Amino acid sequence: MNFALILFLLLVATGILWAFDRFHARKRRAAGAPSPWWVEYGASFFPVILIVFGLRSFVVEPFKIPSGSMIPTLLVGDFILVNKFTYGIRLPIINKKIISINNPHRGDVMVFRYPADPSMDYIKRVVGLPGDKVEYIDKRLRINGEEVPTREVENYLHPDRLYYSPQFVEKLGDVEHNILNEREAPAYVPQVLNFPNRNNCTYTSSGVRCIVPEGHYFAMGDNRDASSDSRVWGFVPDENIVGRAFFIWFNFNDMKRIGRFH
Repeated sequence: MNFALILFLLLVATGILWAFDRFHARKRRAAGAPSPWWVEYGASFFPVILIVFGLRSFVVEPFKIPSGSMIPTLLVGDFILVNKFTYGIRLPIINKKIISINNPHRGDVMVFRYPADPSMDYIKRVVGLPGDKVEYIDKRLRINGEEVPTREVENYLHPDRLYYSPQFVEKLGDVEHNILNEREAPAYVPQVLNFPNRNNCTYTSSGVRCIVPEGHYFAMGDNRDASSDSRVWGFVPDENIVGRAFFIWFNFNDMKRIGRFH
């Protein structure tokens, strides 16, 4: 469901009713006569929908985390806010950038339209920038030939399944974050899609090496062995970017998570 399109259509419909009442119907009604119910409701909803549409399109947008690909940073059921203007101002519906402000940085948690099906929104961490050589070999991440610093910390207990996963702190640029990396999981990438710029990547039994094309980004989930990401379906084009996730505003299962994440 394209909620942005539905909201836009509601905005147009209520805006027409508001304008019809404000500039035409009101002048023709007798003094004190009530507006028709359909005009009154439409006109009264217009400013509310306008504010919601403006905030959602240009300031912040709420999302719900549907999968465990970003564990331990984000859990299934987290409701998050996404900053819509960090990477530039984009026209709603068509998502075309009209004002450039910043570019994604390594370590950012980014929401974007899934390249294989733009009707779906995905959330991953930015690992590679345009021009970067990204290697994920033997379950170790390297960028431009340098291994990304990691250190092992206390195992992560999955609250819903009650089992432990090896947990590490990884540093991408200036950002430190936790990742999960199962020692027994295979290093190779299964079921690779035939994505654009596929020839920029080389796959072996040890993992994958890719050179990120201009105007694209390489994204990975923090739950490295349970994430379908750029290793599988390729690079994220700049035009697919929605915004940067920065805040957990609700979780029905764990109220302590509210306010976490930056």
